[in-house]
Amino acid sequence: MERIIKVTGKGKISVKPDLIRLLINLEDKRETYEETVEQSTLQLEMLRDCFAKLGFERADLKTINFNVNTEYESYQDENRAWKQKFIGYKFVHAMKLEFDADNKRLGEVLYALAHAPVCPEFRINYTIKDVEAAKNKLLGKAVADSKEKACALTEAAGVKLGDIVTIDYSWGDKEFVSEPMVRNLAAPMMRSAKADSYNIDIEPDDISVTDTVTVVWEIRCP
Repeated sequence: MERIIKVTGKGKISVKPDLIRLLINLEDKRETYEETVEQSTLQLEMLRDCFAKLGFERADLKTINFNVNTEYESYQDENRAWKQKFIGYKFVHAMKLEFDADNKRLGEVLYALAHAPVCPEFRINYTIKDVEAAKNKLLGKAVADSKEKACALTEAAGVKLGDIVTIDYSWGDKEFVSEPMVRNLAAPMMRSAKADSYNIDIEPDDISVTDTVTVVWEIRCP
């Protein structure tokens, strides 16, 4: 019978965010499908114009999701029965804009959004540029923790730790994101002396992430 020991290791890292991800949501309603699609394109170009004035490429504003759905409203007929009436179409366009974590740059972007001819909803996330490197470091720490625990257990049991048999990891996506600012803060912010920016003074906390790895080791007699 194969003698094994299964140990789950836990890794934890803290990384300083170096990237701002602005999540933008545009939506509007029109009577016809053609008008709705046309309006979505028009509002998108207005947003691109705003960011282009700040030096962004038009392609920097990237689509996450776009859809056009039919819209209905409920009403009661003469018999007080509830029915639905078609009122038109609604588009929802979810986008993102990413740039270096810099308060001055963020102030310019928020000012541009607050004074844009369209009124999108938005959310500000802080994240990191090199996610894969952080994930690899996290997994390395989890495996090292598993080995440390396995060594302690086998030493206490008077046996030796052998080779790795299997490593079990879920491969789920880990989010390296923090959100220190509530959405739509641009409106109440005080303007700086500069006429096209807001004063932003934010120092986001480090992003802490944990993950686990289960490792099966051989057990050898001393």
